[in-house]
Amino acid sequence: MHTDAVLFDVDDTLCRYRRTGDELLAVAFERTGLDPFITLAEYHGRYPEFVDDSDSVADLRERCFAAIAAEKGRDPEAGRRVARAYADERDHGDVEPTAGLDAALSALDDLPLGVVTNGAPKMQSAKLAALGLADAFDVVVHAGYDAPAKPSPAPFREALSALDARPERTYHVGDSLSSDVAGARAAGVGAVWLTGGEPAAAPDEEPNPDPDPEPDHAIATLAELSGVLGR
Repeated sequence: MHTDAVLFDVDDTLCRYRRTGDELLAVAFERTGLDPFITLAEYHGRYPEFVDDSDSVADLRERCFAAIAAEKGRDPEAGRRVARAYADERDHGDVEPTAGLDAALSALDDLPLGVVTNGAPKMQSAKLAALGLADAFDVVVHAGYDAPAKPSPAPFREALSALDARPERTYHVGDSLSSDVAGARAAGVGAVWLTGGEPAAAPDEEPNPDPDPEPDHAIATLAELSGVLGR
């Protein structure tokens, strides 16, 4: 099948932070002198609730941490203090490319390329610039800001419109089954799941042979992308 365009997620697809969120959260609690009462999983789980009403990632994180604190009977201001300490430690330019990124982009250099990311424009722009990819994509859609957050089909449709690409001839590559694969399928776009970014099973279990939702292709690294797209 002829491919019109290829879209990419950013976090854990094009790049990863050199310092993990767990590391930063531990430092934030140490700096504030509070015992750890928020986990990274709780933060990520509540994140989508605050996207539409937040002015920035920093504001979103403070509101999210305050809500988690309040739910646990803590002073919401304690959550905000932890969020501010976390933000002080996070450098959005301190990222490294995922395995196979250069090979994947080189193999697709004759195609329109886009980004559909659930991330704030300033934050994601810093990552792309650090990777040397500030001008590598024909369109960047910041879902949750330019359009509803993934897995809504809206940000994918916005990218398709900008690239003049047909959904049935476009692929989206991402690490998340719940946002990337589900969102791409909702938009009628082919879904390529980067399994290296999101475990298919717990560490002590066998890999999940039946991911839900089911992607069109599953790859361990971006180096495999050109092969599954027949290029």
